[in-house]
Amino acid sequence: MLCLRAQLDAACAADKDVLSALDGGFCNKVFFGKKLDRIELVARCRKDARLCFAAEPGGRCFYAKEAFTPESVRTDESRPWLTGRFFHGGAWRDMRYKEITGVFRPNGTGRRPLRLIALASTPYRNSPNGKTNYRQPAHLLTTDVKRPVEAIIQCYLDRWQIEVNHREEKSNFGVGEAQVRNPKSVPRQPAFVVAIYAMMLLAAQKAYGSRRVEAYVPLPKWRKGAKRPSCQDIVSELRREMESDPEKLRDFATRTEVMAAATFRAAA
Repeated sequence: MLCLRAQLDAACAADKDVLSALDGGFCNKVFFGKKLDRIELVARCRKDARLCFAAEPGGRCFYAKEAFTPESVRTDESRPWLTGRFFHGGAWRDMRYKEITGVFRPNGTGRRPLRLIALASTPYRNSPNGKTNYRQPAHLLTTDVKRPVEAIIQCYLDRWQIEVNHREEKSNFGVGEAQVRNPKSVPRQPAFVVAIYAMMLLAAQKAYGSRRVEAYVPLPKWRKGAKRPSCQDIVSELRREMESDPEKLRDFATRTEVMAAATFRAAA
């Protein structure tokens, strides 16, 4: 995050702060206890985390004696639900949430004020006429006490794309499964594969855009209605183009041989 902050400063964005969405494993004292310059955090917290408000002024105690949990806030019927519209799962959806400011977590962030956001369970169906199921509710803690709550929730929902990238890198590209012998290859091989994955996505974005156009392989009947291409769609289209027009690979192979020869001479 500090490197990202430095890159933004170098890009003339010093007046903008960073809102970083983290996994639940980062909702601890190491990350939330340290205040970073122009960097705010939002992460999913445990439903049984011990929270409290500040004590009444005039006393010796900083924290109030009454403690509560994020789950108790979500189930408290005296606190009304608020409704917002967010983009998630390829469509705009109405979601309910509760917001509480001025929250403290004594064992996690000390005296740093936080904001608690409780998200209600969202209904979904596997088929149009199927049974209505409900996803697990979410409890978010954020150090940003000024930004609109809708922007914070949307930032956390957008973080799911990172999980999609991780799944595609592991299942389609086999990141972490390579058998290497040189100790230097242990960190280099995953980084190289991730770079190839990123270049493939950028090439598909430049060639066909972000939508799933007719150039891709036709979808099966059970997957009708996909709005954007998956990683497997792009790989299948790449293989098809390599088979249909192998002449384009000759220039690539020639450049690769030249670069390999130059590298070998430099090493020698």
